[in-house]
Amino acid sequence: AEMTHLQAGLSPETIEKARLELNENPDILHQDIQQVRDMIITRPDIGFLRTDDAFILRFLRARKFHQTEAFRLLAQYFQYRQLNLDMFKNFKADDPGIKRALTDGFPGVLENRDHCGRKILLLFAANWDQSRNSFIDILRAILLSLEVLIEDQELQINGFILIIDWSNFSFKQASKLTPSILKLAIEGLQDSFPARFGGVHFVNQPWYIHALYTLIKPFLKDKTRKRIFLHGNNLNSLHQLIHPECLPSEFGGTLPPYDMGTWARTLLGPDYSDENEYTHTSYNAMHVKHVSSNLELEASPKPMKRSQSVVEAGTLKHEDQGENENTQPLLALD
Repeated sequence: AEMTHLQAGLSPETIEKARLELNENPDILHQDIQQVRDMIITRPDIGFLRTDDAFILRFLRARKFHQTEAFRLLAQYFQYRQLNLDMFKNFKADDPGIKRALTDGFPGVLENRDHCGRKILLLFAANWDQSRNSFIDILRAILLSLEVLIEDQELQINGFILIIDWSNFSFKQASKLTPSILKLAIEGLQDSFPARFGGVHFVNQPWYIHALYTLIKPFLKDKTRKRIFLHGNNLNSLHQLIHPECLPSEFGGTLPPYDMGTWARTLLGPDYSDENEYTHTSYNAMHVKHVSSNLELEASPKPMKRSQSVVEAGTLKHEDQGENENTQPLLALD
């Protein structure tokens, strides 16, 4: 009975898909999970703050039940959080920085899934008001959103699609995207999160975003590279991969234009159910445990290049790391 309990609520089609695509076998689910759990003692340097069956299962699914790979992802998940403590401090929807990003539509999340059951996330790059949202807060809002979505087992199996619309994204905005913060985003999404990304679609990207993409390519795994599609303004090539009936009109789809507040309301609004509330607070408590000792150090005042509130001082740390060549804007204006 326990096996079925782990797959509870999944449709027969999804269970079959998990068997075919992910090598998921209900009869040995528990052994698979236990074998990953047994590897934890090999990494005493990492605090594994959650090791229950359901949690470990999402890492196995993200790595097609290859146990060593699943464990590596589990270790990197917690290590990333340990190495970037300030990002996960107050990691909740009502954190001021995360809340602002969510309210501004970072990320957008479509209600309906695509024809493969994948959840579609949208980013409208031009809406990034750099005086309102640091890149780090947008990344935190995306990671928190994925954290909430990945609770859904169907999505653990079917995965996600990301569409980034670069229309009207200015050169000046692009110049804020330094290699170090882009690397941080890639590490957080590609190497440290238990989700299957079925595709990342760039739409209407200007030449400087193309240039940026070429620069970050070395940080991408081959598997990721194969899933990044640069459509330019050719919506037909997008529609071959994501049917128009799954897309809002901005992408030539048949759905109404995306309302930026949709996902924010889901996370913050009156429908912000106790269950989610519980998930977030327990998730947050999980980090605060071993964080407090380091936080005093993290929060000690550093000379800042511009005055900003303490709340933002932490979130902007990566962007103000000093002038080494790694944090220089890629696209110097001169």
